[in-house]
Amino acid sequence: MVHQLQTPHSGYHADGSNQRFFEGWYYRVTLPEAGETFAYMYSIDDPQGGQPTSGGAAQILGPHDTYLCRTFPDVRKFWAWRQTLGLGHWGKTKWHRQAQYLHPDTFDTYIVEGYQATATWHQGKLYDPGTDRYCLWQYEIQPRYGWGDREGMQKPTAGWMSFLPIFEPGWQILMAHGWATGWIEWNGDRYTFTKAPAYSEKNWGRAFPEKWFWIQCNSFDGEPDLALTSGGGRRKVLWWDESVAMVGIHYGGKFYEFVPWSAEIEWEIAPWGFWRLRSRNQHYAVELTATTNRPGKQLRAPTEGGLIPFCRDTMYGKVTLTLFQRRGDRDRIILEATSSQAGVEIGGSPWNQVWRSRSEPNLL
Repeated sequence: MVHQLQTPHSGYHADGSNQRFFEGWYYRVTLPEAGETFAYMYSIDDPQGGQPTSGGAAQILGPHDTYLCRTFPDVRKFWAWRQTLGLGHWGKTKWHRQAQYLHPDTFDTYIVEGYQATATWHQGKLYDPGTDRYCLWQYEIQPRYGWGDREGMQKPTAGWMSFLPIFEPGWQILMAHGWATGWIEWNGDRYTFTKAPAYSEKNWGRAFPEKWFWIQCNSFDGEPDLALTSGGGRRKVLWWDESVAMVGIHYGGKFYEFVPWSAEIEWEIAPWGFWRLRSRNQHYAVELTATTNRPGKQLRAPTEGGLIPFCRDTMYGKVTLTLFQRRGDRDRIILEATSSQAGVEIGGSPWNQVWRSRSEPNLL
């Protein structure tokens, strides 16, 4: 079940130790015709069990930034594959065997509440008895880009050293762009789609970022073969902290990468509503701006003390992207693109003023 575009770190990272640990996954489907997005966020904390923070959760950010969250306290009902992307967690169930991937029809029959997700399939059922809100979904995924050139070797998002326990937390784009075909039912409204833009990523580790930002879009106006992912934050590196950022663009079969070890990157991020990045490497340059006038939704994020409200998102960001090819003193525009369906986020603290920072290429 390994897809040819599988990226490094697609498998499950927990090693069974008693140290504090979390792992999280993110799946997104954008529906351009409906003007809506569904973002699914899954997490498992201290899967060894027996800790105050042990347990899992599923969060969904749906149409108009509406929100659904359910917890799964029994870690024995969580499963994940170690060599490739695959995970699931069950709540109420009529299946009394070990938690595992099930044929979609079997899952539909026996799992009353829960989810399962792989690189090519995503399915689940969540209900909130307090509000009567619910979400049901089943859709197939066809990956188009992993994290690298379409015909090339796929890359670790944080560079080759991310195979070592140096950077905390780890971050990996699982699929920068793909096509989703299936359906989602949200509180009685049924969305059926064919080849809708899809995206997935993950993070994991034993330390937690103090502060971060994120921008993602693969539904651009008139550019069906374009995907953008950008993010940055303060992370642990061995015994010190550092501020880093990156921009990744997939376009026309090619991957344009702007990362701390090979590019100059500067950013200006407001406490909410404005994100701007500029970056240059040896051959290319990028300018990226995202804005929103929506209030966003507060979501839960992993922290040392467990999963708590610690970030703010909206799926209605307006983004402008310009990609240049560097030619001496003059830059030639390769691409100009816009969208009003970008996912944007700020997280952690403090966010009491605009965050302006700059990084030079750093070999580590």
